[in-house]
This record gives sequence, C-alpha cells and structure tokens, in this order.
Amino acid sequence: MEFTSYDQINDFRLQGIALASRNNDDLNKFHDQIYELVISLALRRMNMSYGDPPSHFTFFVMGSAGRFEQSIWSDQDHGLVFETNNDESKKYFINLGQEISDGLELAGYSKCSGGVMAGNPLWCKPMTEWKTQIHKWAADSSWESIRYLLIFADARPLYGAASALSSLKKEYLSSINEEHLIKRMLQNTMHFKKGVGVLGQLLVETHGTFSGSINLKDTAFFPYVNAARLLALNEKITESSTLSRFNLISQKALQLDESKFLVNNFSRLLDFRLHHGNHYNYETGHYVNGEKLTKSEKKELKEILKAGELLSFKVRGLIEKENHNGNE
Repeated sequence: MEFTSYDQINDFRLQGIALASRNNDDLNKFHDQIYELVISLALRRMNMSYGDPPSHFTFFVMGSAGRFEQSIWSDQDHGLVFETNNDESKKYFINLGQEISDGLELAGYSKCSGGVMAGNPLWCKPMTEWKTQIHKWAADSSWESIRYLLIFADARPLYGAASALSSLKKEYLSSINEEHLIKRMLQNTMHFKKGVGVLGQLLVETHGTFSGSINLKDTAFFPYVNAARLLALNEKITESSTLSRFNLISQKALQLDESKFLVNNFSRLLDFRLHHGNHYNYETGHYVNGEKLTKSEKKELKEILKAGELLSFKVRGLIEKENHNGNE
C-alpha cells in the first residue's frame, strides 16, 4: 500500500481506527502500520531531494509506543541511530527525522512537547555518539539525565535493523549498572497520584476541565509501568513492554502467581482505558468519567488501582533493600 501524501495516510488511519480498537494488540499493530507508512513516504520524499540514505539506520519508538501500550490517540516519542559518523550523514538523518515527525503530525500524532523526536539531534545520532551519550547520562545522573535514561529504556525498533538498537540497549544496561543508578531511577519514578481514598472511594479530579474524572495515566498506569521497568532494568531485561517485563522478571522478585496476577491486571487496565476513556483527543483519552461507570466497573478499577499501589510499595522495598545490601 503506497500513499502520496500524509493527509491520505491520516484518512486511512481515521477509517481503520474503529476496527483496530477492538483490543490493545490490534490497536498497537495498527499504529505501527501507520508509522511505517509515514516512514516509507518520508524516505521517498527524502530520496527526491537528497538521494538514498548514506548508511543503514534504525528508527525506534519510545514511550507508550515503545511499550506497545498506545491508546486510540497518541503523541510522538522516537529516535534514530545510524552507522556513519560524518557531517553529511548527520545532516541527512536530522532532515529525515524532521520529515518523519512532520509527517506523523499530519497523520494524526501530536509532536512531543519535550522534543523527544528523531528530528532533534539529542535523539538522532550515529552509533558511536549514541554510546557516548548514554555513558554521559549515566555518569551525570542528574534528574534530567535519569529522565532521559528512563525514556530510552522503553525504546523498541520499528524500522531498520533491530540489532543496532540491541547493541545500544546492552551498552545502556552496562552503564546504569556501573553507575548503580537503579535507586536514583526509583526516586524519579515511584511517585504517583492515589486513585483510591481511605474510605475506599475512587478519587476524581476536583477542578478544571476534567473535574469528576479519574486520571488513569497518573493513578493507574504509572504504578505498573514504572514498577515493571525498574524490576526489568534491575535484572538486565531488555524487553520494553510492561506485560513482557512482568512475564520475564525472575521469581526472586515476583512469584509466578504474582506475575500472572499483574499481567492479568495490566491487561484489564489496557482494556478498561480502551472501552471507557474519553477518546476525543490525546489528552482526554487518559481520563474516565467516574459518573458513567457502573458499580461493577468501579469495583474493577479499584482492584486494579489498589494492586498497583501495593506493587509500588513492594518494588520500592525490594530495590532499597538490594541497594542497601549491595553497599554494605
């Protein structure tokens, strides 16, 4: 399937999104398909102006796309790694990254407000400079550098050789292990809004546009996503999706029945957002109107929220204990 404009790709997305939204897997495969269509068109356009790419490259996605957890609407989080380290290659791939990002915006994906996109030189580098950058972030260990490392942890190859990103992931895991950064990462991520009050009630937004709604991103997704990422990094697991991480984490950290319970809960959460989210745009999709939920739906959501909160406490205890013992 070949399109000649990004607007045509957006029309294709709008026509197919309802059918693709039956479940999380179908939806995220559909998003991948749209990305691949945009990248293919971007490469054809670049070929007309600049010729073929000067070297092999890998385009990768991060954030919810990297974790295969996008909802109906999604913003952009992506990067690019290429082989040759020279000015010609850098200019070409920055332009390619900008073309892809502009194309994705026209195809319905908002640009990342933090600039985590392949058109930004920070996220578009030759392999040698990427490895240097990862070590710099690890050695610096500032709040911003830790945030970048956490973002990169969710990287997943989408176009090009997966081996290039695999090589970077190995370098990444080695760097954070050398600098003993897991505890710093814990401090950066294990803060989230409580979703259930002391009386067992769902806690909703009390003012603003989303008054009366529950913020699933802050109260429900963060506890699971952050806990799974930290446990995976602690065990040098390179998989990016939350479900895969729970399945691969050793029984030293999570017993088999715990892993199955968490996989089930997170799958329910993905379905819950898909079926109950206010999917008018990217921002509203994170919210659920509490008044529209039935008694059984509220009960289900409370169970998911409580389990996520308990998971966060457990992970905090595990990592703090391990770091304490390792420093003795």
